[in-house]
Amino acid sequence: MAEEADAAMTDPVTDDSATPATPRSGSATSGRAAVGAAMVEPVPAARTGSGGGLDARPEDSGAGPGDSRRILLLVARREVTARLRSRAFQVTTVLFVVAIAASVLILNAVGGSSSTRTVAVAAADGRQASAIVAAARSLDTEVRIRTVTDAAAGRAAVLDGDADAFVRLTAAGGGYQVSVKEDLADSLASVLTVAARQAALEGQITTLGGDPATVGRAIATAGVDVDTLRPAAHRDGARLALGLLSGGLIYIALLTFGPQVAQGVIEEKSSRVVELLLAVVRPWQLMAGKVAGIGVVALGQLLLIGVVGVGLGLGTGELDLPAGIAVGKVAVALLWFLLGFSMYALLFAAAGALVSRQEDAAGVTSPMIAAILIPYVLGISVLPASPDSGLINVLAMIPLFAPILMPMLIGIGSVALWQVLLSLALTLTLIAVLVWLAGRVYGNAVKRSGTRVSIRDALGGT
Repeated sequence: MAEEADAAMTDPVTDDSATPATPRSGSATSGRAAVGAAMVEPVPAARTGSGGGLDARPEDSGAGPGDSRRILLLVARREVTARLRSRAFQVTTVLFVVAIAASVLILNAVGGSSSTRTVAVAAADGRQASAIVAAARSLDTEVRIRTVTDAAAGRAAVLDGDADAFVRLTAAGGGYQVSVKEDLADSLASVLTVAARQAALEGQITTLGGDPATVGRAIATAGVDVDTLRPAAHRDGARLALGLLSGGLIYIALLTFGPQVAQGVIEEKSSRVVELLLAVVRPWQLMAGKVAGIGVVALGQLLLIGVVGVGLGLGTGELDLPAGIAVGKVAVALLWFLLGFSMYALLFAAAGALVSRQEDAAGVTSPMIAAILIPYVLGISVLPASPDSGLINVLAMIPLFAPILMPMLIGIGSVALWQVLLSLALTLTLIAVLVWLAGRVYGNAVKRSGTRVSIRDALGGT
């Protein structure tokens, strides 16, 4: 059994004119040639029929566990090779990696650009330096003080670009006179307005015989004591971003590679290739190998994107998380992708076996696409504003929604361990059920061509 499948995947196509075909039931040689031709080029319906390997029943070949494992590897290797050679896969992988890398680098460039304002102050007005810095701190603005000898030096620093503004007290002591090269930035204008009002207040206190330093200390120590009756849990922006990004990438991968399983099944079925493959491969082996092969390719693409994104995020400091936590969350997201792909790929394979034309694929795959779309839309709509949403926590325990929602909640940190374990158990249970259910539908429906096969007929095998 395994030798026939191996030859079917690797043997070149023999010249039909050189050796006349002699159809004989159970002939392994003709089966290898036919299936070898099927793996190299699409086989038209005219070349398929009785005779050769098509009459051989794989169920009668007595394949053992080792043979089954080898056949699965052969089918999976064929799928991996076909996907890796696809120009569309290569282009999309490069685009995803470039997009993730560019996003991280752009955020770092924008966030890392210097927003510090430089203010020149004459040595005679040195007391104002601390007032300007205090005002900037209260407004969450970075200001650096540059001390100059006199007004001429201050104006020269502004014209040379060494300072954004030159500040000096007015003669009346009631405000600032500011010199700028072109215009005064709004953030710096706010800082200087607060500092100027403080300077005017101190001038009035001095005029009335008070001590500005004493008043300043009294003002500085005054504050508001807040008693929070229901404190909100602190949410780290980096964790939120990583969680939403993980769920988004899983959503894209499921929506990209899931339908490819159905398309591959329909393509083989419409070209009658599946009839040749089933001469030496059992239906469940063909389905499992296809799912495993496409899954490996999808996992590799996600892993590459995750390594690039997390590596650049940690390297540039944009991902403000310990490396161990970031890598752990990516690993958990990849685990949930494997579970989600296994579940949806089985559904897509069974759905693809029900029809024989690509035009009919949308009718049988739309329920799975909707099941992938709904949790993603809910997750990105609700979680940023309400990370502790009870609705999302409940939906995340539904197996069809868990592969997208659970990585988001784990990344944010708003889900309990028991919820994760329960969702994991339910998902594994559903996968086990789908292995039997999808295998039965696929095995009964993939051999039928022409009209669409109903679910009842596929399950009943009639």
